[in-house]
Amino acid sequence: MKKIAIINGHPNKESFNFGVAEAYKNGAKEAGAEIKEITIADLNFNPNLQFGYQKRMELEPDLLNAWEIIQWADHLVWVHPVWWGGFPALMKGFIDRLFLPGFAYKYRENSLWWDKLLKGKTAHIITTIDQPGWYYRLMYGRPSVNQLKKSTLEFCGIKPVRVTYFGIIRTSNEKQRKKWLEKVKSLGQKLK
Repeated sequence: MKKIAIINGHPNKESFNFGVAEAYKNGAKEAGAEIKEITIADLNFNPNLQFGYQKRMELEPDLLNAWEIIQWADHLVWVHPVWWGGFPALMKGFIDRLFLPGFAYKYRENSLWWDKLLKGKTAHIITTIDQPGWYYRLMYGRPSVNQLKKSTLEFCGIKPVRVTYFGIIRTSNEKQRKKWLEKVKSLGQKLK
C-alpha cells in the first residue's frame, strides 16, 4: 500500500487548491493508498527561521507532527498556487523551518557535498497559476518549480519529482475547473 502525504500550501481554505487536494486524495483512496494530510494554514508555528542555521529553533508540536508525516510517506504531493513566481510565504516558512540540516540533508565535514536524507521518496507538485504553464516556463523559467523541485526536494534526495500546472485560474469557469479536478483525481488513482 502506497503511503501518500498531501501537503497543501494555500493559506485560504476556500481556494481551488483545496478542491485540488481533495480530488487527488479521493483518487488515491480509490486506488488503495493510505493518505495523511498536512494543511500548512492549520499549523501553529513561527514561519521565520529567525537565526538562520546559526542557532537551532525548537520545532513546535505541529511541525514535529508534520515531519513525522513526511518521514512516514513514500510519496509527497505538494499543492500550491504560484504567486509572484513563487509559492505563498507561509509555505516557504514551513520549508525553511522543517527541511533542516540533520533532518532532510546533512553536509559532510570538510566537503562541498552532502548526504540526501530523504532518498527513496517521490513527489508530485500540483500548482495553480494565472498564465499558461508553457508561458511560465519560457518567460520566467518557472522559479517556484526550480525552488521546490530542484533546490529543496531533489537536494534532499526526493526523486523523481513530477509537476502539473493548472491555469489560467483567474479566467477559468466552472466547467474548466471540473475538468481539471477530474484530471487531478485521475493522477491520484494512478498514484502519481
